[in-house]
Amino acid sequence: LTGYDILGIANKLIVNLYADDTTIYLNENDKYSDLEDILTSWCLASGTKFNMEKTEIILIGSTRHCKRVITTCKLNLIDSPLDNAIKIAPDGHPIHSLGAWIRNKTNNITPWELVIDKINSTLNRWKKCHPTLAGKQLIIQMFIGRMTQFLMKAQGMPKNIEAALTKMIWNFIWDDKHSPPISLEQLQRPKEDGGINLLDIKSRNEVIEVMWIKPYLDLSPSRPDWAFIAD
Repeated sequence: LTGYDILGIANKLIVNLYADDTTIYLNENDKYSDLEDILTSWCLASGTKFNMEKTEIILIGSTRHCKRVITTCKLNLIDSPLDNAIKIAPDGHPIHSLGAWIRNKTNNITPWELVIDKINSTLNRWKKCHPTLAGKQLIIQMFIGRMTQFLMKAQGMPKNIEAALTKMIWNFIWDDKHSPPISLEQLQRPKEDGGINLLDIKSRNEVIEVMWIKPYLDLSPSRPDWAFIAD
């Protein structure tokens, strides 16, 4: 397999392993049949089973190339046709990979809709317990903070989703009151400044964005591979 040569990365980009997930990078001259032969040999040698039926293909490259692969079910003209069980994700249809949703020409809001629904359901259940203000602060931190942090770091958060989450926090804290006695900004302050350390989604997101910039600007030998790919 040829994979990709990325300027600044010593090794070719061919495979990325994380837990039980494997991502293979094939260029336009690689043959999927060669990959199948390699995986078959590896399974025989290791005694494990590779879930080929769970294989999903995300196309990169020119629009013409992507359309040809979808039409012919071949990565290139000399390759064998792909198995019918293998899914090729068309533009606009994201694939779930390691907790993130990736694909070309997708709506950035779509992955967040499931998260918003899950958070809303969770908060509605907690409302029935009539938690105190301090309890609500912990609930917001545990659920809204935890359920949104990874996806925000993986692919960012649209501003309208940020605004929707802020409104959900506001309504949960004050039980949907129209005239709450304390502003959200005051509640977000530290306890020594009269607040309750309430989760500030906007500030939290800004910190995550800064933490992305830090390794990207790192020009030392420890610079991560994704930064060279972004270049």
